[in-house]
Amino acid sequence: MCGICGELRFDGAPVDAGLVDAMLPALEQRGPDDAGHWHGGHVAFGHRRLSIIDLSQRSHQPMVDHALCIVFNGAIYNYRELRSELKARGHAFVSGGDTEVILKAYREWGDDCPRHLHGMFAFAIWDADRQRLFCARDRFGIKPFYYAVDGVRFRFASNTQALLAGGGIDTAIDPVGLHFQYTLHAVIPAPHTILRGVRKLEPAHCLVVEADGAQTLRRYWDLDARRLPDARSEQDWVDATHEALLAAVRKRNDVADVPVGVLLSGGLDSSLLVALLAEIGVEGFHTFSVGFEDQPEEKGSEFEFSDQVVARYDPIHHKFLVPNEQVLQRLPEAVDAMAEPMFGQDAVAFYLLAERVAQEIKVVQSGQGADEVFGGYFWYPRMLAETTGSRVERFRRHYFDRDHDEFLAMVTPGYRGDDHSGRYVAGRLDDALSDDFLDAVLKLDVTTLIVDDPVKRVDNMTMAWGLEARVPFLDHELVEVAARCPAEIKLRSDGKHLLKRIARGIVPDAVIDRPKGYFPMPALKYVRGEFLDLMRGLLDSQACRERGLFDRGYVERLLAAPEMHHTRIMGSKLWHLALLEFWLQRHVDARR
Repeated sequence: MCGICGELRFDGAPVDAGLVDAMLPALEQRGPDDAGHWHGGHVAFGHRRLSIIDLSQRSHQPMVDHALCIVFNGAIYNYRELRSELKARGHAFVSGGDTEVILKAYREWGDDCPRHLHGMFAFAIWDADRQRLFCARDRFGIKPFYYAVDGVRFRFASNTQALLAGGGIDTAIDPVGLHFQYTLHAVIPAPHTILRGVRKLEPAHCLVVEADGAQTLRRYWDLDARRLPDARSEQDWVDATHEALLAAVRKRNDVADVPVGVLLSGGLDSSLLVALLAEIGVEGFHTFSVGFEDQPEEKGSEFEFSDQVVARYDPIHHKFLVPNEQVLQRLPEAVDAMAEPMFGQDAVAFYLLAERVAQEIKVVQSGQGADEVFGGYFWYPRMLAETTGSRVERFRRHYFDRDHDEFLAMVTPGYRGDDHSGRYVAGRLDDALSDDFLDAVLKLDVTTLIVDDPVKRVDNMTMAWGLEARVPFLDHELVEVAARCPAEIKLRSDGKHLLKRIARGIVPDAVIDRPKGYFPMPALKYVRGEFLDLMRGLLDSQACRERGLFDRGYVERLLAAPEMHHTRIMGSKLWHLALLEFWLQRHVDARR
């Protein structure tokens, strides 16, 4: 895991000698173990390293191999197998890590190399012979890749903070990104972001940038969610899922030269990871749980469930309880760690948990992706039960944070426009590789929506402390199995039926049969006291008023009754407004 950055100039002029130096400090937390620069005239790379695989200097980056130079962030779980294959094809290696494997894979297969990689990755390769930059991002966008492009340069980085640190980025609000932000729980599908001058590479895509600035974007993988031609029993699906999940967990434990732990929330997904690690014979691994203060409406921890898993498997367990005063005090740090504004109330929870975890180990497995892949959210059956309206209408009624009319009432006239989110989702639900409506919904969720909600949140908050989070439920071979399973099987048992079948007998029944839980952070859902004072201060600030983004009447209605305004999935609408303003003040205004 690392932080990468770089720039290619199209005019042939050398990259400013201080650019990489200006960008790297914003990536230091992602890679605290080592730093590297490489300058090749009109192209330059920078790298911050978190040493996980091949801890030696032989895997130092940027890595140069004759006319090729690479910067890479991620982990390739099949790198040993690829290394053996590439050796058999005549390639020689000088390091023992996965970075060099990518370089040799590019040399062997060219633009098709990402299809051979199994893991999470974002990388850029400068090919001096062909005078082109080759960039790629993993299938589910687990690793980030942001860029800015204009008439004279292409600049990229692992976060927007590094891009902005380099200067010269258009920081005006992107109206399309804004519509997505307030409709899809802060999910802004690539290539857009909230800033007009910042873009991001789509998951499962590679981008070639020629020396003259010409660009070619190509998808190298797509998820097939169509039914198999042969009928399978429920037990067949359970067995296939169990086998694929076990393989995913094993790979993410074994492919590391440091210990690997588990973020144990007390829910089914992370509890199952603990059970499967025990099933494959792993002993003495660390687990970590965090809880917060209760509110009258909601408990702030799930310790009663995580404690049962700990009692059964006896890992080296660490449990933290964070008071609300610390949440409020540390909230600015969590916002500073956000590459994009995130509404998820558990962002600060992950930030504070990651701080403690990073004091013990450098790699953890986490349960993100299970709900999207295996149908765990309450809105899926509600969508399926709808009998009227188009696909996007059935989706909108149970998912969108705001309908288009409310968005128009929320923003000032300069930001009012088309229903960008509705049009985008309608196009994605009309998917040729999905047989029915819910298959298309689950595919949209796992390939797009999850990328910029839980996955990005976990990446940002863990990497803020130099902690690598691995997500076995987003192993692409496991997802390919689950995607072709009939939705009616996945939705049995109130969702995640296949995982519940696998868990029965190895995870405590109380964990399996409990209602679906969410990482609790009640103080940001039921806004009152000092948290309300913070949000009021942000939205009443001179910066917010001068920005002129939000309609003041809409803001005042939310401030007058903050606990009365929640989205369809129980997010605080007041927090949504305050968070974006908070992010803009700390990331954009602070650099002016």
